[in-house]
Amino acid sequence: MSIFVDKNTRLVVQGITGKEGQFHTRHCISYGTQVVAGVTPGKGGQKMDDVPVFNTVADSVDKAGANCSLIFVPPPFAADAIMEAADAGVDLIVAITEGIPVMDMLKVKNYLKSKPCRLIGPNCPGIITPGQCKVGIMPGPIHKPGGPIGVVSRSGTLTYEVVHQLTQKGIGQTTCIGIGGDPVNGTNFIDCLEAFEADDETRGVVMVGEIGGDAEEKAAEFISARMSKPVVGFIAGLTAPPGRRMGHAGAIISGSSGTAQGKIDSMKAGGIHVCENLGSLGDLCAEVFK
Repeated sequence: MSIFVDKNTRLVVQGITGKEGQFHTRHCISYGTQVVAGVTPGKGGQKMDDVPVFNTVADSVDKAGANCSLIFVPPPFAADAIMEAADAGVDLIVAITEGIPVMDMLKVKNYLKSKPCRLIGPNCPGIITPGQCKVGIMPGPIHKPGGPIGVVSRSGTLTYEVVHQLTQKGIGQTTCIGIGGDPVNGTNFIDCLEAFEADDETRGVVMVGEIGGDAEEKAAEFISARMSKPVVGFIAGLTAPPGRRMGHAGAIISGSSGTAQGKIDSMKAGGIHVCENLGSLGDLCAEVFK
């Protein structure tokens, strides 16, 4: 099985006619994803390769049966794009866009409370169920279909590193999700962990966190109380110099809150198998998930 996306996912790409939209849409299609539509206001009736382009997400839902949206809309307009997809009745919205203003995302977060949809991101690599569906910008070939491990991460590039190490060890993945590193986002660690726990084919999880915020501490509490499956964890930023500005907007340390060591301690207390050397993560996973 998988979580959130599978071979039946029907994808619409918002911003499909832009450079990034075209490039990554083609890679999603070549991976086997059902890309049924694109949206660029004012360009309805055109095509991007063989993909029909509509003026609105509602049209893509009504005329092409889209149920998932991938967003490559520039930051000033991305919040509106997310809310448009929610209004159109799309089940899953994946926002790749980086640099969306925090105030815009606060409005989105509040708006989505009344909508029956899920947002992944923004500022994330997306989600992939290996061998079935790729909704995002991750390199498809490094993933190994067939499970049994789920991956959830705040960091895009570290997601790829973890997946590559798992694949090299012959360990397949059920679904891999990059939830993004912004302070205000949609789907969080606990949402993903809960879904992995309920998925019969996922037998273990790798969780990659980073400095800033308290998402990892909350996830550790959830794992301790609610999860029966083993979890391997890694925290990026252990060697980050105090006061240094980091790449992710959410990697903000306030006093003693959000430090790498604090997160590692919480994870260990929650029964998570913590890897402190990224280069040995594959070896640890092979041992824990054997």
